Amino acid sequence: MSNFIFNETERTISIRYIKSRRVEGFISVSAWFSLIGIILGVATLIVVMSVMNGFRTDLTNKILGLNPHLTIQSNGYKIEKSFVENLKNKYEYFKVARSFTGEGIIINNEKAKGVIIKGIEKKDLKKFLKIENFNKGNINNFETGTVLLGGELAFNLDLELNDQINIMSSAFITTPAGSLPKQEIFKIQGIFNSGFFEFDQKLNFILLDDSISLFQKTLNDIDLEIFLPDPIKAERLKLEVQNLNKNYFVYSWNDVNKSFFSALKVERNVMFIILTLIIVVAAFNIISGLTILIKNKTKEIAIIKTLGLSNKSIVKSFFLTGFSIGLFATITGVLIGTIFSIYIENIRQILSSF
Repeated sequence: MSNFIFNETERTISIRYIKSRRVEGFISVSAWFSLIGIILGVATLIVVMSVMNGFRTDLTNKILGLNPHLTIQSNGYKIEKSFVENLKNKYEYFKVARSFTGEGIIINNEKAKGVIIKGIEKKDLKKFLKIENFNKGNINNFETGTVLLGGELAFNLDLELNDQINIMSSAFITTPAGSLPKQEIFKIQGIFNSGFFEFDQKLNFILLDDSISLFQKTLNDIDLEIFLPDPIKAERLKLEVQNLNKNYFVYSWNDVNKSFFSALKVERNVMFIILTLIIVVAAFNIISGLTILIKNKTKEIAIIKTLGLSNKSIVKSFFLTGFSIGLFATITGVLIGTIFSIYIENIRQILSSF
């Protein structure tokens, strides 16, 4: 351990090399540029990565606000009650909801819009939508023959609370005139705003029994949707749940949005690499500065060696010089970057006011 301890002489020489008392002491200017370069590089790295991680987290929360973390698809096999009970007993923290999702068309006067229709049970509605998501209506009025739709969809079709709409499903019924898409009339009892445009423009909620009737499905077509306290664990738990019954198909929220989050991940990694290169360049500035210092201080080094200082002590002195600059710059950069990230919204508001 004694080889890594710096004595007073080595520390004094290192401090002397960082400072410059004469004009020709280029190391002082070089040290300052290296110091500032590393501070800016580290601070920028922290701020950019914090912003990107915050953006990803905010976007994930909005997507997960209406999407389950795990979905168990029946694949034509009825999801037995015993399977559900076994699932709840093994994973007590699971919040399980039954659902059916299909595609249809909403018709209002002369306007029509392709939508996604999700059938759920009333007791499970709060797992998909929070009270603050509702612009208009009351979730307690969610009954048979009613529908909850997104604010963007309501705006595009000029719909208001208590209006009646015609929903056409992809199922066909036989009539004297031939096969026609099945249609049913629903009353709007709620308009929600999830904060995610795609959902607010296309997603609609009706009761599970209504969705089975509208799409002419059976209990064998009902899926299970699972909500977790920590959505990040969904990928690991997906394999465990799949092993409970091979007849069912299990997928996670990450599978549904895989290409989108993969693009975000690639962008974040590229930004990390680019910003890291800034720090590497600044670090090389320290090395080049020390190299110039050694060349300029050749005579002084010879005098110090004549006075009895060993080669190892001289090397340790130069090492301490570079290490001190790098350590101080890194700590300062971390502090600046962290403070900036914490108060970034306040800073944005101040800059916007000018």
